[in-house]
Amino acid sequence: MRYLLTHLQTSRLHFRKLQPSDFEIWLELFKDQHTVKILGMHAFRTPEERCEKWFEWTFHRYENNLGGQNVLILKETDQLIGQCGLLVREVENEFELEIAYSILPQFRRQGFAIEAAKKCRDFAFENDFHNRLISIIHPENLDSKNVALKNGMTFKKQIEYSGNTMDWFQIEKTAWKKSD
Repeated sequence: MRYLLTHLQTSRLHFRKLQPSDFEIWLELFKDQHTVKILGMHAFRTPEERCEKWFEWTFHRYENNLGGQNVLILKETDQLIGQCGLLVREVENEFELEIAYSILPQFRRQGFAIEAAKKCRDFAFENDFHNRLISIIHPENLDSKNVALKNGMTFKKQIEYSGNTMDWFQIEKTAWKKSD
């Protein structure tokens, strides 16, 4: 549970753990074919299968101290608008900590992803979880690349990850300290 931001908040958002009762709301994410592609969920045929797998992965992470995305609740309306969090990953045989985010379509382009991603970045570095943070992003996901750049990350390279070519963005703790 050390990597979760549960009960933390930003000016507009509150972080909490995913709950089984969130399923119907989160199901909307997997009805959008572009989102399915950039999240690598095309192997699952229906939105329900995709959402079930997402929940399975998330709860596995929670139970095994592998981080996980917290649900983002918009304080003003108490609505679930997305997820964001720190994911423990093994990438190219190295321990990495990834900042990952997904925002429901109707809440995109309002700055929620960057607000949550910055909170994750600061939380990870302030707690000395790692000397760098990464985001692994599908090359066609321009919105997520923009969030990574606004979060102080830079593009480092393309990698093969889970059978896909992905873009690797990162920020070093030393660069984060200089930006304060």
